[in-house]
Amino acid sequence: MERKHLARKRPTINDVAAAAGVSRGTVSRVLNGLDNVSLASELAVRRAVSETGYVVNRAARSLKTSRTGSIVMVLSEPQERLFEDPNFSVLLRVATNQLAERDMSLVLMIAGDDGGRDRVVRYLRGGHADGALLISAHAGDPLLEEIERAGVPAVACGAVLGRESVIPYAAADDRGGASQATRYLVEQGRRKIGMITGPLDTPGGSLRMEGFTSVLGRKVTKRMVVHGDYTQAGGERAMRELLLNFPDLDAVFVASDLMAAGALQVLHAAGRSVPGDVAVAGFDDSAIATATNPMLTTIRQPLAAIAEETVRLLIALLDEQEVESAVLPTELIIRDST
Repeated sequence: MERKHLARKRPTINDVAAAAGVSRGTVSRVLNGLDNVSLASELAVRRAVSETGYVVNRAARSLKTSRTGSIVMVLSEPQERLFEDPNFSVLLRVATNQLAERDMSLVLMIAGDDGGRDRVVRYLRGGHADGALLISAHAGDPLLEEIERAGVPAVACGAVLGRESVIPYAAADDRGGASQATRYLVEQGRRKIGMITGPLDTPGGSLRMEGFTSVLGRKVTKRMVVHGDYTQAGGERAMRELLLNFPDLDAVFVASDLMAAGALQVLHAAGRSVPGDVAVAGFDDSAIATATNPMLTTIRQPLAAIAEETVRLLIALLDEQEVESAVLPTELIIRDST
């Protein structure tokens, strides 16, 4: 005889209230995290939720709270950067875990070109996300105005140049870290020091260059600073240009570990020993820093803490609290490349 399985009736908030011996209103207050509930009642409700298998209907809750329960992480870089640069995976992992603790989901969207930016704008205007986490935002990006026009709360990982007072952010001390790395190279007796920057429309590009020049002052000429793009190929191109312009170069500060890895490849190919002929210092202390040969001296930025602080700021904005941007300290990590 064929056995028929009847659909089990989903437990309701009334079932939870009956099992806990409290009112429906008390159950609602516990589930919404409100304070005006006794500890005994809270424990009874949570036990009843577990026993009945009750699951909060997030769709119904969103109708009442105007919250979707989701955050969109907007990466303003080409899609290949997501897989090439290990920093992004750290930010994505930490932010996902932080939001999961609050029963919120994270949606990743790539806005590296016009099509990507349009998709992000349509998504936000459609009310599909409560807020936005901006990663690698570039100054002058039209997407920033569109996000503001959509009225979506946004927080940036790293300052958005020109909008520091408008978009809250959590960031590493880019200028201070670059100064520390450059000063260390000088203390090691290096005299002909070049730099490979990141894009100057990002804080990691402009502020790290400021830190470099603040130490060397008038010793820096324009040709000693070559602009990169945070990719390994960009680091290779910039290193070739530095060697062409300054064959006697004896040190280089590179604004990211990924570009520094490219610089090392070019130095090896040119027959320059590291650190014997040329010392190399990077920035990030990503997984790449210990995978290169030799391992990189670099500036450690606390990426996990930055991601956590970025999420905290956004949650505070969603709760209509006042927030202040945060700049976290960096640390010089000395390895074999210097």
